[in-house]
Amino acid sequence: MLGDIDKVRNIGISAHIDSGKTTLTERILFYTGKIHAIHEVRGKDEVGATMDSMELERERGITIASAATYCEWKGNQINIIDTPGHVDFTVEVERSLRVLDGAVLILCGVSGVQSQSMTVDRQMKRYNVPRIAFINKLDRSGADPFKVTGQLRDKLGHNAVMCQLPIGLESDLEGVVDLITMKAYYFDGDNGEDIREEEIPDNLKDQADEYREQMLDAVSMFSEELMEEMLEEEVKEETVHAAVRAGVLSLDLTPVFLGSAYKNKGVQKLLDAVNAYLPNPTEVTNMAVDLDNDEAEVEVHIDDDKPLVMLAFKLEDGRYGQLTYIRVYQGTLKKGDTVYNMRTGKKVKVGRLIRMHSDEMQDIDDTNAGDIVALFGVDCASGDTFTDGNVNVAMTSMHIPEPVISLSIKPVDQKAADNMGKALGRFVREDPTFRTEVDQESNETVISGMGELHLEVYVERMKREYNCEVETGAPQVAFRETITQPTEFSYTHKKQSGGSGQYGKVAGIVTPIADDDEGDKDFQFVNSIKGGAIPTEYIPAVEKGFRASLDKGRLIGFPVIGVKVEINDGQSHSVDSSEMAFQAAARGAFREFYGRAKPQILEPIMKLAVEGPSEFQGAILKTIMQRRGQVSGSTEEDGFSTVEAEVPLSEMFGYATDLRSMTQGKAEFTMEFEKYAAVPAETTAELKKKYESKIVDEDDD
Repeated sequence: MLGDIDKVRNIGISAHIDSGKTTLTERILFYTGKIHAIHEVRGKDEVGATMDSMELERERGITIASAATYCEWKGNQINIIDTPGHVDFTVEVERSLRVLDGAVLILCGVSGVQSQSMTVDRQMKRYNVPRIAFINKLDRSGADPFKVTGQLRDKLGHNAVMCQLPIGLESDLEGVVDLITMKAYYFDGDNGEDIREEEIPDNLKDQADEYREQMLDAVSMFSEELMEEMLEEEVKEETVHAAVRAGVLSLDLTPVFLGSAYKNKGVQKLLDAVNAYLPNPTEVTNMAVDLDNDEAEVEVHIDDDKPLVMLAFKLEDGRYGQLTYIRVYQGTLKKGDTVYNMRTGKKVKVGRLIRMHSDEMQDIDDTNAGDIVALFGVDCASGDTFTDGNVNVAMTSMHIPEPVISLSIKPVDQKAADNMGKALGRFVREDPTFRTEVDQESNETVISGMGELHLEVYVERMKREYNCEVETGAPQVAFRETITQPTEFSYTHKKQSGGSGQYGKVAGIVTPIADDDEGDKDFQFVNSIKGGAIPTEYIPAVEKGFRASLDKGRLIGFPVIGVKVEINDGQSHSVDSSEMAFQAAARGAFREFYGRAKPQILEPIMKLAVEGPSEFQGAILKTIMQRRGQVSGSTEEDGFSTVEAEVPLSEMFGYATDLRSMTQGKAEFTMEFEKYAAVPAETTAELKKKYESKIVDEDDD
């Protein structure tokens, strides 16, 4: 069981790609005694960082799946989740932030606030996660923590306050000055494990006084007691700590800490800040929905004596069955307890209860409110709520983005076909943004995800983990169709073939859904029938018929979005009308009005950020223009430029190779889904031609 709940911290470590998340976690585990040797990401010893337990992660030097661990620091238990930086694995960050109480936002001391830093920050705001910032890599050439703190304020809108100053920078980085204790700290020993406290060097005293004043001014806004102490010029350390903590918990302050995880500097002081400023589980408000009361929001409390409520936020299907990561929000859980899945209504016995350390497991007998643990052998989906049966609530769900790219895959032989089925079943359960379906027309298996890297990783995992070789088809963009003008319709479905027939008439108007409409953006159905022209019992069938028609548009066969159907008239027959007849009438009406409503094709537009040396800015802009991209902004600092643009996803295949060759491998890019927009006329004609020839080919077969 957890000890004092006040001494628990559930934290996430999030940042842009290559900002040092996994390296920092490795140092935290070393300094807290959890591991006894430090291994690097892409290290020469070929061991790899502890938290990158997947062989693929170690090879590529990236984090693919979020990993959980725990450690102790100065009497506090810290549950840590190390999350990926690549936007393709964004759901790993979403589901981690959904269950965490606080976070450490890491920023590169050279690159500062990058595109993925903004995405991660947006996710933290979505779940109201208090955070502290750590500016890493201050040992690298061009590092500037003052510039990065300014970017935190300007680009992310944070009330960012430096609580430390660096002692030296780049290759001269020696340690940090703590502006609260007004002492200098140096990190000696082979791995920076020996902390030496000294007086502030003379050449930094004036700067330290100046930045301490700025820090006190900012944090005094959260403490009247500190304001009084400042007026009396008797500021106590504990008052400053309390004020910083109050600012962090209210989400109105982001204290900034400095260091270099790779060079073992500043990490222990960051751990002190995690203990001092990030919330314990009781200081965060967690909401659920009451399933007995029309899904009204109710608060769940970190209280061992209340009925059990817990959320399954991540699944892993391994050699020994399904491992389910859970966050306990209320009540206690013991090995052997029976719990209820609120989505399926099924009851499950808890066979094994585990505390995770990367891919290592430690069996435990029980756990209580506020903890993050794992269960074995429980069949459920990501996002399911479990209770002990004494309360009928479900935790509010997490945000799951829609896939934007598809790939057809084909097993090379029958053995591979069997293994492919097992692999896809597992991946779909584990990752809500990964989808799979069989194309009814071509009978091909199609996988969908968040980007090329996302699908590439799953194809590679099939090969390695399931010995399943597959051939992949050309990537397919998730196009959509929509209508562009209001159109009236009136359609009668009539069928007579001996005995009772089918009869249903529907009439009304179809309109495009406006951008500022706050309702469902995909489909809205409005019933304006008066006087019983269509009997009430047939209205749901009419809606069902229209919904079914949206699955496949008539331009290029992709789903139709942005359609509002209002029915205002119709007719029924006392004998021949039925639900089936009115469904058929709605489908017929859709076929009839769709061409008149001026349909158009929409394509996914991606938000692209490319970063590289300034000398290649022209080449970078050229790669974007060649791909129908629209540049939205560019910045240049210290010989390094960032170009932001909106580019159609269909033009981005193979971009990584092109960018590498144009910039001698010195530029990198990230992209994420931004919106759907109309495709140009020539692309529309091309897509329609391709679709029509595909239909002809299938008819010939």
